[in-house]
This record gives sequence, structure tokens and C-alpha cells, in this order.
Amino acid sequence: MNLMEDSKDFRKWGYRFVDYLADYFDNIEEYPVKSSVEPGSIKAAFPKQAPNHPQSMEESLEMITSKIIPGLTHWQHPRFHAYFPANTSYASILGELLIAGFGVQAMIWETSPAAAELEEVVMEWLKNLLDLPAEWSGVIQDTASTANLVALLTAREKKTNYSINEKGFKAANYRIYCSEHAHSSIDKAVKIAGFGSSNLIKIAVNGSLEMLPEELEKQINKDIDEGLIPFLVVAALGTTSSVAIDPIEEIASITAKYDLWLHVDAAYAGNAMILPEFRKEIGSLSGVDSFVFNPHKWMFTNFDLSAYFVKDKKALINTFSILPEYLRTDSYGKVNDYRDWGIQLGRRFRALKLWLVFQSFGVDRMRELIREHIHLGEWFENQVKENTDFELVLPRVLNVIVFRHILTEDPDQFNARLLKELNDSGKMYLSHSVINGKYVLRMVTGNTRVKKHHIQSSWDQIVETAKRLMLTSDK
Repeated sequence: MNLMEDSKDFRKWGYRFVDYLADYFDNIEEYPVKSSVEPGSIKAAFPKQAPNHPQSMEESLEMITSKIIPGLTHWQHPRFHAYFPANTSYASILGELLIAGFGVQAMIWETSPAAAELEEVVMEWLKNLLDLPAEWSGVIQDTASTANLVALLTAREKKTNYSINEKGFKAANYRIYCSEHAHSSIDKAVKIAGFGSSNLIKIAVNGSLEMLPEELEKQINKDIDEGLIPFLVVAALGTTSSVAIDPIEEIASITAKYDLWLHVDAAYAGNAMILPEFRKEIGSLSGVDSFVFNPHKWMFTNFDLSAYFVKDKKALINTFSILPEYLRTDSYGKVNDYRDWGIQLGRRFRALKLWLVFQSFGVDRMRELIREHIHLGEWFENQVKENTDFELVLPRVLNVIVFRHILTEDPDQFNARLLKELNDSGKMYLSHSVINGKYVLRMVTGNTRVKKHHIQSSWDQIVETAKRLMLTSDK
């Protein structure tokens, strides 16, 4: 029997599992970065029915090693260069352990005062660290996708004096604007919120893939002339494909002129705003109504934890507050009941792991690591520039480099083949995008454990693999 119903067994296996994870991190570079299992093979390795009786923890741990680990893509591997990182750290993992162990339901202040008030503390820390407007209020959401939806719903209700919450839509003629390269979560939020995809207008971009403010204003005026209702603009502070940063101050002057809500999606690049030199490049955010970034991407806090800030806290709460009798408390209205600040009623104690990361790293070390990642990106960018077999498709932003091989008659096909060869090798993992009709490769140098020699090895492999494929193509 292995019910693990007493603290003695929990202590024993807790030590074993921490040791297991410590060994995993110590040996992570021995694993193939990207899993190569066939679809359905992991499912087929498990019984069709759940066990009727307790199973040995020893056997379960062995099954994790033999059946689950082979099906993992190792996001914490220092040669994981795909997408954006989902960084974790030892402090964050221990914080997650405490969150699971305490098992609190942090829906309102009274169900765990420490959860509510520590959330307020860390959100104030983040606001100060990123030099955000003093009047903003912050709340932890699970992901930026949820935060983007929350922003759309809040803007919708404020614009209509909360009538849609009460009476529903009478006409789907509310217009939302974003750049052609905004994240797909905006498209999804527009659909979920009931606006209809046809009312999401994608605004043209310049050569650096930044939204063109003059095209935005032109489209707003066109919609007004046609009797439609412009009400929200989403500006990207770092798009997914290229980390393009829309001109937020110029866009803010337009949204102020037409009384539109301005939401900024800074999911990845917002983390770099802890660097004073990068924060200065962004300019004023005083004209912004809501803002989100993900510490679970580049602030060493494991998934999931998004930091969402809003200028009008009352509008946010009015949009989401519902007060059934069973949630009425004497403290209501005197404290932050965060279940009124978003979609979920049930809320995890996410603030604890972010607080523990701050305690463990300190702001100076966080800044040092992020600067190091940017310098590694700069080094990789220079290698691309100096190699005539490749081209830099766009100037590097932070630590994301968009590049491709250029020596074949069909570069798109060749780069797709190159990407597959690199990823199938198990030694590294890149992702791709299509920019201005070109199939491109994306290199991100942002893993918690990445060092110069990892980036050097990845670049050497890219060059050597491309040369080998070129020889194969010639034959």
C-alpha cells in the first residue's frame, strides 16, 4: 500500500522528488531539447483505466522517467531558443510547492488575507520597478490572453455605461484596432467577447513592423463616417514574431482625441522594462488605460503568472463584480477582493512564488541576467551580419533575432528544411514565422541557464547544418 497519508511518507517522497528535479536540472543538457515521440505514443503507454488500488511511488517515479520524460520538450534547456522563454527558477519552484501545499482559495480577502495582501505588495513592487503611472492598480491574471480579454470587456462596459453586461448586445458595431502583427489572443478575445471577428481591424505597419498611427486615425475616421463605434486600440509593446514596439505615445494621443480605451500588450518585452535604459526608450504610458506583461516569460517565475494593470480600477470592478450572499463579508469594500478583478472566482496564491523570486534574486541580479541575455542576442546578431550565407531580416530587438539563409533559389523551402533538421537533431530548438512574405527563423537568447557557449554551439550548428544541406541540394 502507498496511500501517503502521513507526514512521514510525504517528507520521504518530498525529498525524493526534490532530488529528482535537482538531478533533472543538473543533467538537462543530456536530453533532446524537443521531444521526438510520435503522436499518440505517450497515451498508448498508459493503461486505459485508472488504477483501482494505490500504486507504488517508486513505480510511479520510474514511469515518469521512462514514459513522461521522453514526451517532454525541455523548455528549461539552455539551448531552447524557440517562441519566448517560459523561465523558471529554483525559488519559483519552491514557491509553487508552498502554494500547492497551503492549498488556499484566494478568491476574496477573508479566505486568505495573506494571499490578497501579498498580491497587492508584489503588484506595487512591479509597478514601481517598471516605472508605471502611480495611479494604476495591479492584479495577477493567469495569462496575457486572459488579461487581454479582461481589458476588452472592461472597455466595452465603460463605453456603454455597463449596459451590455445587463442587456446584452443590440448591434455588433463596436470597432477594435490593433496592428497586423498583434498576438492571436486579441483575435480570440474579440470572438469570446462577442464583437465578431469582422470588427477587429488590423492596421498597417511600417518597415519595422510597428503600427502606423496615421493609418489608425484614418481608419477610425472612416468607421465614424460609416456609423460604427470605435472604442478600443491594442498597442503591442513587443510583437510575437519580431518584438516590434508600436509608437505608444503617438497612439495615445489618438485614443485621447477620440475617447478610446488604449490597452498595451507587453507580454514578453515588458519584462525588460526593469532595465532603466529600456524603460527610457518606451516613453510615457500616461495615456494608457490597461497594460499586461508576463513575469512567467522572462522574470524567472514559472508559468503561469501575468501582471495586469489598469488606470480605472472602478471600471474593472464594476465589470466583473457579482456579490451573491455566500460571498458577503464584513470586510467587503475595505480590502481588495481580487475575484472582482477578473474572470475567475477561484484564484491560486500566485503572488507567493513571485515574492519568493524577488527574495531570492533581488532586483540587481534580475537586471544583470536580462542584460546578459540581451548581450548574447547582440552577439548572435553580429554573427548573422558577418556571415554572407545569412541575412538579418529585421534589426534585433532585445534578445530576439529574426534571420534566414539566403543562398538557394527557394529560400523559404530551404529555411523550413533547415529548421526541421536543427530541431530534429535534439540539440537545439528554434521556431519560425513569416514576415513580409518571407519564411524566417527566430532565435531567442533568454533561458534562465543560457551562457555564451550555448549560443556559440547553436550558431555553429546552424552554419554547419546549412552547409551540409546546401551540399545535399547541389547533388
